Amino acid sequence: MSEKHNQESSSFHHINDDEIETLASQLEKMPMEDDFDDDFELTLAYIDDDLDLCLISHEPSKKNSLIQAIGRENSIKILTRCPRYSYASVASLNKSFHDLIRSGEIYKERSKNKVVEHWVYFSCHMLKWEAFDPVGKKWMHLPVIKGDTCFAFSDKESMGVGTDPLVLGKHVSGQAVYKYSLLSNSWSEGPTMNKPRCLFGSASLGTIAIFAGGVNANGKIMDTVESYDSESGAWETLPSLLKPRKMSSGVFMDDKFYVIGGCGGEDMKPLSCGEEYDPVAKTWRAIPDMWTGGGGGSMAPPLLAVVDNELYAADCEVMEVKKYDKNVKVWESIGRLPESADNMCGWGIAFRGCGDRVIIVGGRWAHGEYAHVEIYS
Repeated sequence: MSEKHNQESSSFHHINDDEIETLASQLEKMPMEDDFDDDFELTLAYIDDDLDLCLISHEPSKKNSLIQAIGRENSIKILTRCPRYSYASVASLNKSFHDLIRSGEIYKERSKNKVVEHWVYFSCHMLKWEAFDPVGKKWMHLPVIKGDTCFAFSDKESMGVGTDPLVLGKHVSGQAVYKYSLLSNSWSEGPTMNKPRCLFGSASLGTIAIFAGGVNANGKIMDTVESYDSESGAWETLPSLLKPRKMSSGVFMDDKFYVIGGCGGEDMKPLSCGEEYDPVAKTWRAIPDMWTGGGGGSMAPPLLAVVDNELYAADCEVMEVKKYDKNVKVWESIGRLPESADNMCGWGIAFRGCGDRVIIVGGRWAHGEYAHVEIYS
């Protein structure tokens, strides 16, 4: 071990960005115990002229925080480069790592440094959810939501906002909103909408989500629009839609929110127009013929996804993927949907933007249940 790595914490080893990436990769792959143990710490050593992380035991009186040779700040830099699925293992190393992960500081640092990691959350059961990392090909089982029987059997709508998945459904007493916390690995019940409703169009950008239109408990189609802030947990009422609508879809594109498709009016006909909301000006404008894929009746809301500020759609009637040309305002076919993406009028599959790719989640049905789930990109 090099002598310069065995100094007191007041004089730390300097590491560059390349070394931070290397050490982050090593930390990700380092085997850990299931429960944190105060008798272990991480240090650095040169092995064959390469800088390596080493796991060592120490006397309790010498316990200190994180990676000794490089200090707390550099230790946190390394952790921000590690994938999120590795944090549970890192937290098991010792109490200092455990407290850091649970404090939420690491996620604030990731946000400040614009470290973005995309996960897919989905459920094939009433109260059980799973998460999938499409880059690292890692799975994570979430705890079961402890909702009542009404919530378990009611229709639910979900949304990812910041690092919080939200699941909206209803209890016997009214709307219920559950959010998942990465810090505690648990679900908790959060505040409900100012005007509770379902069958809305929604999308999120960073820590803000917008929910537009929908149907209230009396079956009335709404023009109500609200935003949700995942950091404060607060709902805010925004200017209303130009037209009440339900069964629409929402997306963010070019820093503006769009609500597309759905149905409304006295005749409940499908709506071909879209609406664009400018969060800065707080105004709506109509976009004629933005959706021509039908809707209403037994059809699912439009299956839309945005990647790199480009809008895509899954047309399940003809099993095609389409792209919206913003300049001439028309949809163009760019390929086929996977043949195994079974659906019933658009129900039974998910179509979402995930980082720099479009994700399709679905599978074949067998005796009323999924035989398996497939994820395409």
